[in-house]
Amino acid sequence: MKQDIHPDYHTIKVVMTDGTEFATRTTWGKEGDTLHLDIDPKSHPAWTGGQQQLVDRGGRLSRFQKKFAGIGLKK
Repeated sequence: MKQDIHPDYHTIKVVMTDGTEFATRTTWGKEGDTLHLDIDPKSHPAWTGGQQQLVDRGGRLSRFQKKFAGIGLKK
Protein backbone atom coordinates (compact mmCIF):
# COMPACT_ATOMS: atom_id res chain seq x y z
CA MET A 1 0.00 0.00 0.00
CA LYS A 2 1.34 3.46 -0.89
CA GLN A 3 2.29 5.74 1.98
CA ASP A 4 0.99 9.33 2.46
CA ILE A 5 -1.79 9.17 -0.15
CA HIS A 6 -4.75 8.85 2.21
CA PRO A 7 -6.51 11.89 3.69
CA ASP A 8 -6.04 12.74 7.35
CA TYR A 9 -9.22 11.59 9.08
CA HIS A 10 -9.86 12.95 12.55
CA THR A 11 -12.75 13.40 14.96
CA ILE A 12 -14.82 16.61 15.10
CA LYS A 13 -17.99 17.65 16.90
CA VAL A 14 -21.06 18.55 14.80
CA VAL A 15 -23.71 20.83 16.34
CA MET A 16 -27.12 20.70 14.65
CA THR A 17 -29.59 23.62 14.49
CA ASP A 18 -31.54 22.40 17.53
CA GLY A 19 -28.38 22.20 19.65
CA THR A 20 -27.89 18.44 19.57
CA GLU A 21 -24.32 17.30 19.07
CA PHE A 22 -22.58 14.24 17.73
CA ALA A 23 -19.02 13.24 16.92
CA THR A 24 -17.92 12.09 13.50
CA ARG A 25 -14.74 11.40 11.59
CA THR A 26 -13.94 13.68 8.67
CA THR A 27 -11.21 15.41 6.68
CA TRP A 28 -12.80 18.84 7.39
CA GLY A 29 -10.95 21.17 9.77
CA LYS A 30 -8.60 19.98 12.47
CA GLU A 31 -8.84 17.45 15.27
CA GLY A 32 -11.34 18.65 17.89
CA ASP A 33 -12.94 21.41 15.73
CA THR A 34 -16.68 22.12 15.98
CA LEU A 35 -18.89 22.35 12.89
CA HIS A 36 -22.10 24.37 13.45
CA LEU A 37 -24.77 23.51 10.87
CA ASP A 38 -27.06 26.23 9.47
CA ILE A 39 -29.35 23.71 7.78
CA ASP A 40 -29.83 20.08 8.71
CA PRO A 41 -32.40 17.31 8.15
CA LYS A 42 -34.34 18.39 11.25
CA SER A 43 -34.92 21.94 9.97
CA HIS A 44 -34.77 21.85 6.15
CA PRO A 45 -38.15 21.75 4.35
CA ALA A 46 -36.92 19.07 1.94
CA TRP A 47 -36.83 16.61 4.85
CA THR A 48 -39.53 18.04 7.10
CA GLY A 49 -42.18 18.57 4.43
CA GLY A 50 -42.58 22.22 5.39
CA GLN A 51 -44.09 24.82 3.13
CA GLN A 52 -41.80 26.56 0.71
CA GLN A 53 -41.90 30.33 0.74
CA LEU A 54 -41.11 32.19 -2.44
CA VAL A 55 -39.65 35.66 -2.07
CA ASP A 56 -40.47 38.13 -4.83
CA ARG A 57 -37.51 40.44 -5.39
CA GLY A 58 -37.89 43.03 -8.09
CA GLY A 59 -41.08 41.50 -9.48
CA ARG A 60 -39.28 38.54 -11.06
CA LEU A 61 -41.54 35.99 -9.43
CA SER A 62 -44.66 37.93 -10.39
CA ARG A 63 -43.51 38.18 -14.02
CA PHE A 64 -42.72 34.45 -14.10
CA GLN A 65 -46.11 33.50 -12.66
CA LYS A 66 -47.90 35.82 -15.09
CA LYS A 67 -45.93 34.51 -18.08
CA PHE A 68 -46.52 30.83 -17.30
CA ALA A 69 -49.97 31.03 -15.67
CA GLY A 70 -51.66 29.15 -18.52
CA ILE A 71 -49.25 26.24 -18.56
CA GLY A 72 -50.26 23.24 -16.52
CA LEU A 73 -52.16 20.02 -16.48
CA LYS A 74 -55.58 20.36 -18.08
CA LYS A 75 -58.43 18.15 -16.89
